[in-house]
Parts: sequence; C-alpha cells; structure tokens
Amino acid sequence: MTLPLDLPTAPDPLEAPPLRWGILGAGGIARSFARQVPAHSSGQVVAVGSRDRVRAQAFADAHEIPHAHGSYAELVADEDVEAVYVATPHSEHRDHALLAIAAGKHVLVEKAFARSAAEAREVFTAAREQGVFVMEAMWTRFLPHMVAVRHLVRSGAIGEVVSLQADHGQRLDGDPSGRLLNPALAGGALLDLGVYPISFAHDILGTPDSVLASGALAETDVDGQETVLLRYGSRALAVCSATLWARTPNRAAISGTEGTIEIDGAFWAPTAFTVTRGDIQTTVRPRHEGGFQYEAAEVARCVADGRRESDTLSWDDTLAVMTTMDEVRRQVGVVYPGE
Repeated sequence: MTLPLDLPTAPDPLEAPPLRWGILGAGGIARSFARQVPAHSSGQVVAVGSRDRVRAQAFADAHEIPHAHGSYAELVADEDVEAVYVATPHSEHRDHALLAIAAGKHVLVEKAFARSAAEAREVFTAAREQGVFVMEAMWTRFLPHMVAVRHLVRSGAIGEVVSLQADHGQRLDGDPSGRLLNPALAGGALLDLGVYPISFAHDILGTPDSVLASGALAETDVDGQETVLLRYGSRALAVCSATLWARTPNRAAISGTEGTIEIDGAFWAPTAFTVTRGDIQTTVRPRHEGGFQYEAAEVARCVADGRRESDTLSWDDTLAVMTTMDEVRRQVGVVYPGE
C-alpha cells in the first residue's frame, strides 16, 4: 500500500530564460557544469577562464566553448558573458566573486560560498552596491527530490520534525599535498563535504539555536572529520557528520511525530526517497538527468526577473550556514592562514 502523495516538481530548466555563462576555473566540478548546463537547460557556456591559457583552451575544446581566456580578469571582461560560475578553491571564492561583480557580472559561487561568514558578507555587500545577482551553488536545494521533500515537511505530512540526520563521507586523504588537506586553500572536510549536511539541516529546520561540534584534525591541521549537533527549540535535533577518511552511507533522514522521510545516498545529488507513515511506505524516484542545470536555471529566472537573490537560497540563508560552519571550525580548532 502506498501513501497518496501530491508532490510538486522542479521547474523545467529548459523553460528558463537563456543566460550566457562564463566558467571561472577549469577543474573537475567546472567540467560537470560545462557538460550539464548546455545539455539540460536553456543556458549556454560561452567562455572559460584559467590562469593557464593552454588549460583553458583544452577545456574549451573538450566542451565546445567558443572563448578561452588565460586569466580570470579576461574572463569577467568578456562581453559575451552575462553570468560567471566561480569554480575555484574555497580560499579564492571571495576574491573571484568580487572580481566578477566589479565587472558587472551576475555570479554563482560554488559551495562553500567562502571561507567564512565575514567573507560572504563582503561579497553580498558588493553585489548589492553593483546591483547584480549572486547565489551560492548549493545545487541540492534545487534538485527535484528536494523540491518534493521540502513540500512534504512544510505541509505537515510527517508531523512535527524532531530529528534530522545526514552524513557525507568520502575517502579523499590520498594526496597529502592535495587541495583538500591544504590549509592555504581552505581544505578540510567541513567546507567541502560537511557543508552539504549542514545546509540540508538549515533547509529543513532553519537556523539552529545552538551548535555543538567535535572533530579530529589531519596532520596539516585542517579538519579530517567532524560531527555536529544542532539544536532547534526544546525538541528538534539535527546530527550532521562529515569525514575525509572513509566513505559513509551518505544518506539523510527526517523524522517527525507522524512519519519519516529517508533519502537515499548520495542524498545531496539527484536521488530517490521513501516516505513512511505507520505501516505504509512510498518510494519516490523523480526523473532527472544531470543536476547542475537546476541551479543554473534558477539564476537565469532570477536575473530575467531583475532579482538580486533567490528565495530558495537567499543571501541570509548562505550567511546562516556560513555562521554555523564558523562556529564548528572554532570548536574543532581549524584556523585558515590570514584569519
């Protein structure tokens, strides 16, 4: 027996207004964006910029992008580019977002949005002054399964939420000189992996009343793993975990007084979920391809409407997540160079 569920669907990215993108950075996540946005939305990727012109050209050739730039300054100055996707290490997000904003471009900044809430505020202040759109690229918030999950929670389908659990663990400590273990690049589990469960908790339950974190540091003094307990009012608790040292189930669960929602791993990517009320279960498998196109389409819609931020992931939402992660870092003992 299944539950009668009347679920909303995510807006079709192919129906979003067209938007011409420039990609700042030519790494792995930039490749996913370059493949998925043109394939599954109305957006076009018209330029890519790297500090190495040869690398930029190779990236452009691989993804049929018309313009390749050997500097980030050249990319943001490209007149064909309407919006810039910042896909560089966390340590560079603030400066690269500010570079694009100063050039009058709309900006989508990879998560984590910056190293700290203070850096995020700098970016949002500049965007407000320049009159451009800015959003964190937390793609999970725009995926079809999360559109449905939020609706179920907010409609009271599982009653009052009292417990949330989410984990993100990957074995990513193989290269001791790599980005993820480098404090100068704002490495560590939290900003790369932990941001997903923490942002998920914020999405479902809002800003916590208190944060309690425990973690362990890698040899380079970045966080190798942490578990975070978020308290909401007198009843609700969220447990968010991240690690660079092991692949975990990467699932999420929301438990309420009338039922539960269990999201398959990887919960932050396009996936299925199961709703349980009493003895009745229903598994929902939203149809999807790609994933990055949903956040890109949200930017396009907001830009076309003359908006500076998204209702689904506002500036205040990003600042709240960054503030929580600042407190986690404080308790775990992670300080980045220059802080």
